[in-house]
Amino acid sequence: MSRLKDIYDSEIVPKLRKDFAYKCCMEIPRIEKIVVNMGLGEAIQNIKILDSATAEMNAITGQKSVITKAKKSIATFKLREGMPIGCMVTLRRDRMYEFLDRLMNVSLARVRDFKGVSGKAFDGKGNYTLGIKEQLIFPEINYDTVDKIKGMNITIVTSAKTDEEGKALLKYLGMPFRN
Repeated sequence: MSRLKDIYDSEIVPKLRKDFAYKCCMEIPRIEKIVVNMGLGEAIQNIKILDSATAEMNAITGQKSVITKAKKSIATFKLREGMPIGCMVTLRRDRMYEFLDRLMNVSLARVRDFKGVSGKAFDGKGNYTLGIKEQLIFPEINYDTVDKIKGMNITIVTSAKTDEEGKALLKYLGMPFRN
């Protein structure tokens, strides 16, 4: 079992139960999944970018990524329905906790002039989305092999009912929120 999962079970569950006065153990918020998405609009002109993006995504998450395709045709962007335009990975269970641990303790610390992540990026139902501008903050990526800097979105889906509960869960897990 991962280190973060052990911390969640032993320390965070009692804190959340005390803070929010939950009666049932199933009410306590937990992380259900983490979705890592990389949208590549440049893949319309250059399909080779998609190959390097999927390889980098596989290295970062430790799981095979899925290529996402366009749902609608948009003439102004020269985009046809079914064209590949990005890649994504859905992480669950132990891989999810290991990725979150590496993200919070290793990768975010490598961001230049890092002051913490925004506490306002919740969706109203306790889910948190974090945007990363470059994939180079992850130690799995070799700087010399990168052809183009690509950003990504990381969505942490929780079972919390409100943003306050979701923020408390992530704060206890160690997410570095700004003051």
